[in-house]
Amino acid sequence: MAQRPSRVDRRGFVRTAVALGAGAAALGSLPRQAVGAAGGDYRGRPVIITSHTNETGHEALSQAWPILESGGRAMDAVERGANVIEVDPEDHSGLPNLDGVVQLDASCMDGRTYNAGSVGAIEGIKTPSSVARLVMERTDHVMIVGRAATEFAKSFGFAEEDLMTPESREIWLRWRENHDPADFWGPPEHLRGNGSDAPSDALRDRTIQYEHGTTNVLAVDANGDIAGITTTSGYSWKLPGRVGDSPIIGAGLYVDNSVGAAGATGRGEDVIKSCASYFIVMRMREGRTPQQACEDAVEMIVDRYRAIGNDYVPGEKFVAIDKSGEYGCASMGSGDGAPRLTVRHADALEVYAGAALYPSRS
Repeated sequence: MAQRPSRVDRRGFVRTAVALGAGAAALGSLPRQAVGAAGGDYRGRPVIITSHTNETGHEALSQAWPILESGGRAMDAVERGANVIEVDPEDHSGLPNLDGVVQLDASCMDGRTYNAGSVGAIEGIKTPSSVARLVMERTDHVMIVGRAATEFAKSFGFAEEDLMTPESREIWLRWRENHDPADFWGPPEHLRGNGSDAPSDALRDRTIQYEHGTTNVLAVDANGDIAGITTTSGYSWKLPGRVGDSPIIGAGLYVDNSVGAAGATGRGEDVIKSCASYFIVMRMREGRTPQQACEDAVEMIVDRYRAIGNDYVPGEKFVAIDKSGEYGCASMGSGDGAPRLTVRHADALEVYAGAALYPSRS
């Protein structure tokens, strides 16, 4: 099992990125794939991808790549990459649920052993993907949820801690005070609207950005074995106990060692109802490329709503990789342009642009 990173603050994280992430530092000079182009064929060579395309995503693959490059297992590499994202306090801690509690979900699947593990609504543990791996490898179960998941993690030496950062706490407190003008949170009524209830400059731009914090990390190693992880903080302000697609095998993640792997981010409820990641892998089994299979999943979900006379377009992003190392991604319901993923292979660290279907919807 890959070594778990210790707790770091943002300054420490950046120092680690400088020391270990030479690939991330050189991103400006790396080639980028064209929108809609198919991922490269890296048959016989290891490849790892993540749905994250920011600095943290690049650093995650920079730290995971040496495992694959040295002949290590895909499962170890995806865990390392997921951990890097999970412990970054500015990237994954996420906003809490309705009650101000951060509840995390994660799943992992190892194609080499056809084994899977997950945790749902786990609290107080920074690296839920590593706990999911323990469920997979050290129990005969697939999923453990809630307080029992936290106690399970603690039995293996994980430290329970408050996952709220000062910034996320202030954002939540602001949301609690402002989301319903009819309740009793916020300034006294006679002072409302005079500026005393306005967010600070630091929060004004950040409040909207943090809605969910899901990431997928998928890899094929030099032996041709495939593994994947999906990990998330879920929707901000969600109902306590809500579990999304991320810890559900076949929904937020699926791996078939003879075919490939797929993962999802976005509106988990639609991913659960459609078993989207399983669907993508089965489409690849039928001969579709990862890019085509991701686009098929988008169309499949939209068609489900059309069938009931509804033009609703949810917001999902799918990423996939096949056994040969080809990759793809597709999204819906976003006006932010083509969806992207970060990929690391023997030649470079690259950002690949997939296909945005129904981009006019938000």
